[in-house]
Amino acid sequence: METQLAGMPLVASRATAQSPSVFSRHIMDVLEHVEYRLCDGAEDLEAIYRLRYKSYLHAGMVKPDASRMVKDDFDDLRNSYRFGVFFDGVLVSTIRIHYACAKYPVSPSTAVFGDTLARRLAVGETFVDPSRFAADIEWSTSLRVLPYVTLRLAVVACSHFKPTYCLTAVKEEHAGFYHRIFRSEQAVPPRIYPGLTVPVHLFQSKCSENMQATLDRFPFFNSTAFEQRMLFQRPKSGELAPLTILPTAKFFREAA
Repeated sequence: METQLAGMPLVASRATAQSPSVFSRHIMDVLEHVEYRLCDGAEDLEAIYRLRYKSYLHAGMVKPDASRMVKDDFDDLRNSYRFGVFFDGVLVSTIRIHYACAKYPVSPSTAVFGDTLARRLAVGETFVDPSRFAADIEWSTSLRVLPYVTLRLAVVACSHFKPTYCLTAVKEEHAGFYHRIFRSEQAVPPRIYPGLTVPVHLFQSKCSENMQATLDRFPFFNSTAFEQRMLFQRPKSGELAPLTILPTAKFFREAA
């Protein structure tokens, strides 16, 4: 549930406010080395579950467990998309994204904060719900923009699904980051989430009001319709899912 921001790039955040074009160009350069992988096979899933465990254990968010993996029932839902982020072929981070709507209403946030979100789903609201963000401990130190590269998948999901809100369940100390970057506001007071040792706050960003401003300020969050389909459109029967998907932010203007 908790979007774990190991190695939060505080210095990068300050640089963003001062010189966004320089910061954005830097991340555009980093994206040249990045591949996204939708993980459904056993080997890929084990790798991201183990990465979650190492990251969360290091942050004191979970207790030691013999399996050395973190997974839950939300992982296997039809509306769940589990991603690995690879830098020069090395798995450096992971994130899980749910799209909650009338047809598929269950996600981590709609379950934990169901007393608030269920009635909003009932009247037609939809949510992109990113969770289980985890980053390799060493790479978080050397690649300080890793949270931006990883959270880009949540922004691409919002561009594709066009939800009412993008939800984020975070620890209190990370709330400022989401407010600065995505203009997220607290929606529900903190609660304990099963499997975690810390309470989480539910924040939300209204996409119709905030998404375009985020894309304009941080152009590396842009994506083409092709990338969006490759990441979030399920292959038809008999079709193979792409092994990896390359970020398309640099092509966005040409494809628009």
